Amino acid sequence: MSKKAAEHHKKAAEHATHAAQHHTEAGKHHDAGHHEKAAHHAHSAHGHASHARHHAEEAARAHAEEHGKK
Repeated sequence: MSKKAAEHHKKAAEHATHAAQHHTEAGKHHDAGHHEKAAHHAHSAHGHASHARHHAEEAARAHAEEHGKK
């Protein structure tokens, strides 16, 4: 695997982990009735998930460049 693809995979995993942490916090705040805090964490989770998808797509592109489209 190319260094470029590996780096994108690592970044995708990091962002997915951050998204999961924000989802957990959003759930805690929602259960406590703190809906604005929950919304803030949900919004942050969405951003991290979006970045994770971007890096996953970039990793796929790097693989395609390295191995050729089949």
